Amino acid sequence: MMKSIFNKLAAVWLAAFAWAGSVAFTAALAVNDLPGGPAVNQLNLHPAVTKIAQEQAWLHWFMLILCTVIFVAVFAVMFYSIWKHRKSVGHKAANFHESVTVEIIWTIVPFIIVILMALPATKVVVAMKDTTNADLTIKVTGMQWKWGYDYIKGEGEGIGFISSLDAAHRQMSNDGGPKKGEAVDDYLLKVDHPMVVPVNKKVRIITTANDVIHSFMVPSFGIKQDAIPGFVRDTWFRAEKIGDYHGQCVELCGKEHAYMPIHVKVVSAEDYALWVAAEQKKMAAKADDPTKVWTAEDLSKRGEKVYAANCAACHQASGKGAGPIKALDGAAVVLDADKTKQIMVLLNGQNNLTMPAWKSMSDTDIAAVITFTKNNWSNKTGQLVQPAEVLAARK
Repeated sequence: MMKSIFNKLAAVWLAAFAWAGSVAFTAALAVNDLPGGPAVNQLNLHPAVTKIAQEQAWLHWFMLILCTVIFVAVFAVMFYSIWKHRKSVGHKAANFHESVTVEIIWTIVPFIIVILMALPATKVVVAMKDTTNADLTIKVTGMQWKWGYDYIKGEGEGIGFISSLDAAHRQMSNDGGPKKGEAVDDYLLKVDHPMVVPVNKKVRIITTANDVIHSFMVPSFGIKQDAIPGFVRDTWFRAEKIGDYHGQCVELCGKEHAYMPIHVKVVSAEDYALWVAAEQKKMAAKADDPTKVWTAEDLSKRGEKVYAANCAACHQASGKGAGPIKALDGAAVVLDADKTKQIMVLLNGQNNLTMPAWKSMSDTDIAAVITFTKNNWSNKTGQLVQPAEVLAARK
């Protein structure tokens, strides 16, 4: 009964704010609401697709309305008393030291109010931390400035990939954003590899990071969990509706913080099984033999693709870099005859991880991208790196 009353009050409150917002923002916008993501002139929380998110939304309005009622009541009594008992109409201030009755009332009433707020909030917080009996467990690793997803338990176990901002959106940002009148509803929220999960299954998310603190948040699921280097934390969700849901890193993690989106695709059990099968085939195809000796041409072709997908966003397609990002065209470490130096940069990062570590990349991909940079632009070293050299450097 109480929930129903507060839901109705919340609806009235939101409608009033929405009307005010529509009056304030009359300019036509070139974007539309993004299902599972932000909405134009959004005032409320994201539409919930998990029970936890629904409870959070109810708590939000419960607390807001309760605090507003208290605020109005207290200040109404105060202003009434000031006005009704003002000196100009002949009232004189009472002279007394204490009132036991009043002190008891203003102690008991706030205590009851706090309990009314704490009980439902505690119930939700406890439920948020119950990650037991998960159908699927995914390890989420924050890195500057991408997300790594590793399926470590359940259907799809063994699948792993890195999710980055879509290259076209990054280029759009470099060019100053969408052109006037161009509708890009998912601007800076589109990724190359979304996390895929089945609908109505409990998904446990384990978070960590390999450089600085990040934070994994998907508002429609009601989850937000910091990813801290050297620590493992967890949260969970059970999405009840098929669709695409978006979030972002919400911990200031460096200059590329704005380019670290999260995209979770919720699909049916049948479609999830098909996705798992397709990903396993891709992994099998990428499982190159590190002892294989590649030709310079094949390494360069593969390296060009790896560079475009992972490196060009920072170092530019021209290899010239930008701002604090060092150029690769003409770089001493690239031109150096000692290939191990560049291998170690990719494996361990450098400059306080301004250049992130790429240990998660395969030996073949690292060898290929180094070979590409050593023989592209003005770099004509003629050197090539074989996967076995990268494997040896890892040890």
